[in-house]
Amino acid sequence: MRKLLLNLLILSLLTTLNACGGFKKVDQRERPGTPEERRRQAVEEGRGIGIGALTKRRSTTYEFSTSNPMWRATLETVEFLPLINVDYSGGTIISDWYSDSTSANESIKITIRFLSNEIRSDSIKIITHKRVCTSSKNCKTNVLSSDSKINSELRSVILKKASLLEKEKKKKKK
Repeated sequence: MRKLLLNLLILSLLTTLNACGGFKKVDQRERPGTPEERRRQAVEEGRGIGIGALTKRRSTTYEFSTSNPMWRATLETVEFLPLINVDYSGGTIISDWYSDSTSANESIKITIRFLSNEIRSDSIKIITHKRVCTSSKNCKTNVLSSDSKINSELRSVILKKASLLEKEKKKKKK
C-alpha cells in the first residue's frame, strides 16, 4: 500500500512539473552576476516584485480626453453641431449635416482630425463639406478649402480655448 501511494505521489509530482513547461536554457554569460542585479532584472522583466514597486506610485503617459485641452476645446466649440462620430483614440470628431434656420437649402458637415496633442495650428486638420440643394433630390456637395473662413474661424477659436484651458490647468497644479 505504501509503494502504491509513493508511486502515485511521484507520478503526480512528475505530471505537475511536466505541466510547467520545463526549463529554459539560459546563457550564463548574459545572466547578471550579483544577486541584486538578478533581482532587479527579474522585477524589470515582470518575473518578481520588489518592495520599492509596492511603495512607488507609477505614472503613466496616457492622456485621458478630459485632460487634453485641444480635445476639450474642440468639443466645447462644436457643441452646437450634431455629432455622429467622436473617437478620442482615433483622434477624430465628425459632425452630421447641419444647417441653421436662415439657409434651409445649405448644410455643412465638419470633420476634425487631431494630428498631435500640442496646442499649435498644425495640430488639427479641419475638413468642411458644404452641401447645396436646389430640390430635395438635387444636391451638390463640395469640400471647402482648408483656408476657408469657417475653417479659419474654427481653428482660431479652438486654439484660443485650448490655450486658456492649458493655462487653467497649470494654475491648478501650482
